[in-house]
Amino acid sequence: MKYFVKKDSVVRQIWGTADTVLFIFAGASAEFALNKAVDWLYFTGKLPADPLGRLFSTVAYARRIVFADEYAAFQSIDKIAAIHHAVEHARGSRIPEWAYRDVLFMLIDYSIRSFELLERKLSDKEKTEVFDVFFRVGDRMGIVGLPQTFEQWEKMREEHLRENMLNGHFTEDLYRQYRKHLGALRFVMLKEVQSMVAPDGVIAMLGLKKFSYLTPVLGLYKILRWMGIEKFFRDALLPPDYKQQVVALDQPEVYAHG
Repeated sequence: MKYFVKKDSVVRQIWGTADTVLFIFAGASAEFALNKAVDWLYFTGKLPADPLGRLFSTVAYARRIVFADEYAAFQSIDKIAAIHHAVEHARGSRIPEWAYRDVLFMLIDYSIRSFELLERKLSDKEKTEVFDVFFRVGDRMGIVGLPQTFEQWEKMREEHLRENMLNGHFTEDLYRQYRKHLGALRFVMLKEVQSMVAPDGVIAMLGLKKFSYLTPVLGLYKILRWMGIEKFFRDALLPPDYKQQVVALDQPEVYAHG
């Protein structure tokens, strides 16, 4: 059986634990709020009604692709494309190509940032593996103007961060929804993680702190993880409505066959 991502790829390691995926989720939640095309996510009403669920859905699709065989991965990618085309038809206009690229760029960047924060530095070869996986996702979706190499992606990523972000009323509303759905304590924790994982430009635009109070705690958390008891503390901080979804993140086989 041919898998979309080779079994020995670092991409499976990155997306194979809930901790790393939650950091990817946190970074994406910050940048989603700033994206100039976020109005498209408001069009269906799903994002403001359930912002965490909407973001978890994006993560779940990415996980399903990473751990699936090639045929199943293509089916998932085609389904994502069909969903977006249906929204475009309903609105009567096209989602900008740069907005499609932005989502892929986020998944690449936060995959690398989160793993390096929680585990270790990645080699250039491993970073290229991450890029290649999501390039193939975008290519299958028919996204125009994708970078062809990791080096080209790095340059385009910087350009997108400069040109495609705006702190506007959608940003304010989305952060109100984050707080409403998470509660005060978990909302503070989300912003602390965002401060650790987001690029400087995102941190500046959102007015986040450059230093997170969680940074000194990260070393302790790694020790707890080594002892195998970190899940008790992590799960205690999770919203009850999403606890099962996070627990499932530690079970890649669920996504391979889901």
